[in-house]
Amino acid sequence: MPLTDILDRITAEEVRTNRAPGTTHLIAVSKVQPLERVVAVLEEGHRIFGENKVQEAMGKWPALRERFAGVELHLIGPLQTNKARQAMQLFDAIHTLDRRKLARTIARLAEETGHCPDLFIQVNTGTEPQKAGILPADADAFIAECRELGLKIKGLMCIPPIEEEPSLHFALLAKIAARNDLPELSMGMSSDFERAIAQGATYVRVGSAIFGERDYS
Repeated sequence: MPLTDILDRITAEEVRTNRAPGTTHLIAVSKVQPLERVVAVLEEGHRIFGENKVQEAMGKWPALRERFAGVELHLIGPLQTNKARQAMQLFDAIHTLDRRKLARTIARLAEETGHCPDLFIQVNTGTEPQKAGILPADADAFIAECRELGLKIKGLMCIPPIEEEPSLHFALLAKIAARNDLPELSMGMSSDFERAIAQGATYVRVGSAIFGERDYS
């Protein structure tokens, strides 16, 4: 599906739910996509992209940023503490802050360098044991702890369980954000981004619907 179709669907859902047009930002998820597909979307004028792995992004985006001005890069995959320095240099936002050790590492590096990307805390809304993220019951305390470390948290992120209605998880994330005065919500992917917008998403993460199916072979 072309980029313009996705943008039109975002705008239509904003209108339908009485959201101000332009309040939902599209992250084009370019992980494991051939370079020519990424370049094609850049040439259409899109500038907000998401990557899952620091190493893959390091091999791709420095050169692309030299060719295309104004790129905004978001890390939407898990971050190991030993990759935190690289991630903080490369990415404009990190959506997967999910544990105390990582929070302390980012706080230390931010103090050392005087720079910190926008930070989103990942919440495991489905309490799935195999999935990263702070449990909903622990979210308020973790947000407070991050703030005590001097981190400026922009918002929350979630990935709902695939077998459950995502709107319930989006609503839960929005509730946690609201009571902690967090303005940004990173939620919704190719199959459910319109439902995420209806629940207040400010960033939706869409990959295959823009670029086509990924080839992991």
